[in-house]
Order: sequence, then C-alpha cells, then structure tokens
Amino acid sequence: VHGKKSFVSKSKSPSLAFSRFSVLMAKRISYFYDSDIGNYHYGHGHPMKPHRIRMTNSLILNSGLYKKLELLTPRRAAAAEMTRFHADDYVNFLRMVTPENMHDHQKQLHRFNVGEDCPVFDGLFQFCQSSVGGSIDGAARLNSGDADVAVNWSGGLHHAKKCEASGFCYINDCVLAILELLKHHQRVLYIDIDIHHGDGVEEAFFTTDRVMTVSFHKFGDYFPGTGDLNDIGTQSGKHYTVNFPLRDGIDDESYRNVFRPVISKVMEVFRPGAVVLQCGADSLSGDRLGCFNLSLRGHSDCVEFVKSYNLPLLVLGGGGYTVRNVARCWALETAVLADFPMSDSVPYSEYHEYYAPDYRFQINQSNMENLNTPAYLEKVKIKIFENLRTFDCAPSVPFHDVPFDTTFAEPTRPY
Repeated sequence: VHGKKSFVSKSKSPSLAFSRFSVLMAKRISYFYDSDIGNYHYGHGHPMKPHRIRMTNSLILNSGLYKKLELLTPRRAAAAEMTRFHADDYVNFLRMVTPENMHDHQKQLHRFNVGEDCPVFDGLFQFCQSSVGGSIDGAARLNSGDADVAVNWSGGLHHAKKCEASGFCYINDCVLAILELLKHHQRVLYIDIDIHHGDGVEEAFFTTDRVMTVSFHKFGDYFPGTGDLNDIGTQSGKHYTVNFPLRDGIDDESYRNVFRPVISKVMEVFRPGAVVLQCGADSLSGDRLGCFNLSLRGHSDCVEFVKSYNLPLLVLGGGGYTVRNVARCWALETAVLADFPMSDSVPYSEYHEYYAPDYRFQINQSNMENLNTPAYLEKVKIKIFENLRTFDCAPSVPFHDVPFDTTFAEPTRPY
C-alpha cells in the first residue's frame, strides 16, 4: 500500500548458506497460461511460434504435472503498466496499429523498429498484454508470499527496448517483472540462458546496483551483437552487469563448468532477495536458429541449480525455434521446479506426432565441434571473478515508500 514503509532497509540479507541448505519443503508454484496464446501468429515463415506455449501446456496437463501447480490465467496487463518502463508513444502505437492500418503509419513503423523481425499481426497488443501480465502477476505472487516459484513460459521477451521492438520482442516483460520485485526486495538477480544476449534487460538496469544481470550467450557475428565480457555496467551499476560470451558448440559439461561457479560467486557477493531466470530454449542442440549443443539435461541443470538456492524465483521462457524441443524443454523444467518425476516417454496428446519417431523427452547432444576450449572458458571465468571481487558488500537501500502492489490473477481450473 502506498505510504507503508518497506522492510527494504540497510540490514544484511539472511545467510545464503542457510537459504540453500535449509530443510527442503514442497514449493508452491504459480503457473501462468493463457489458452489464447497459441492463436497468435507472427506470419508465414516467421520462426517465432507462440503455438509452442500451447504444446508445452499440453505436456504439463497430459503428464499429470498440473496437479503439482497452482494454475493461473494471467491478467491482460494495462498500457499504464507497460509504461513503467516503455515510452508512452511506443506503447500507444502498439495498441493502435493493426495489419489493416499499418500502411498508414510507415514513419512510426520505422521509428519503433516494427517490421520484418517484429511484424504487425492480428492481436499483437493482446499478445503483449498476456505475456506481460503473466510475468508481473508472477512477481506479485512472489512479493506477497503466495508462491515460492512463479512460471510464465510466454514471458522472457528480453530484447525489447524502451522505445522500440527488437528480436521478435515488443514489450520487455522481464524488466517489468523486475520492477515489480524491486517494490519488496533490495536486490534482484536476472539470469539469462537464452543463446542470444539479454540486451534489453541489461540496458534497462545498466546504471543501477539494485539489479545484477548475468547473461550466458553466443557472442561474435550473431544477434544482437552485444554482451562483451568488458560490458560491466556504469555509474552506480558498474560491476553489476556480468556477460559470459560463448562460442559455437558448447556442450553440457562445459556449460555446467562455467554456469555453476559464476552463479555461485554472484549469489555470494550480490546476495539477491529474488531471482528472475530467463530460460530461452534456443541454446538447446538442434535449435532452428541456434548453434549451441546443450542436451535437455544440460539446460535443465541450470534450473535445478538456481532453484537450489531457495530464493523467490520467477521462471520465464524466451527464444526457442524448434517447437517440439521447446515444448519438451519447458515442460520438463516445470517438472524440475515441482520435484515431479516426469517419465522419459512423452505423454499422449493432440500433438503426439510432433515428437516422432522416439516420443521421448530427452534431447541429446550432437557430435558438433565445441569451439569453447577449456583455456578460453577459464580465462573468461577468471576475468568475471576479478570484476566480482570489487564488491565490498552487497548494496543496500534506505527505507522508502512502497508503490501500490499489483493485483494478481485468481486460480483457475485445469483447461
């Protein structure tokens, strides 16, 4: 409530050691899904397929995993919520543009980078409202203590900028969810395992010490071209940006050997009150647009490790363009979060033939060459540790008035 004093003070955070190794209890998981999400279509031949969210949900329902979740339909976020980060004129444009009238707005299409990669399609603004609503609502449930983990696979659209669309992303739900979490938490950690650099989130928080962004991504001649090792933030945010640039072909063992120690060190020095984990599935082996070589086991190991810290956790989707792999990945990672023993056999559903010929969950590594040598990975890891050693202690903020909390969605029945 506005005017109420926040518990965000200069006192130290609880011991992470206690948090991580305390008695394990069943987690309360809020799972957000909009049954209309699969109806949106970016256009013929476009690699982004919202239908993958519907396929993920089908696996969650038909495996019985849904019984371990609190099923929620996200609110349609209001334009005013989006303008907590995005420019008013940009949000107003997204709200009014349609395939029928877009030709009357050529100047704005160019200005806001809406076009080939980020096309105008039927229901564009409603699609954004649902994606953003699930992420903000998930953050609100974590803030209120009604959930330990919140999941929104239609979120994670990490490329969107304050005034423009980018990389298939229009509204940055990651940023908006983090802003919601900052109402109640001194520090929020953002972790990104999409193959593409989380540039929109990094840019939004580049000058603050209340959010640390950590991105593991392909770097080089690859979209969006940002995320250099030496990009570490500026002003108050100096050293609060962490980038681990990777090369083609990284496999499970190499990824685990950098992800776990880097995240462990970040947890130790930054001491976050909440975590946002973007789980882009384009880092899996065999992705249509990707060039990494992670199995489903290697990808989900990141989720398992972050979960082990027992911090309020918002889990989001992101990239992923081989739809049968995306659905298997996110369904299995939901099971990891819920401690649900998922069979390796894909349950029968209306999409069963997508998983032919083996009808299994596991996505294995290929024999592609791993260009990430141990020496290279060690060199990058040492440089990141050097940057993190500049911390004297985790930053804190004084008491302040808490903005209005978001009113979140009510539970729904299985679809």
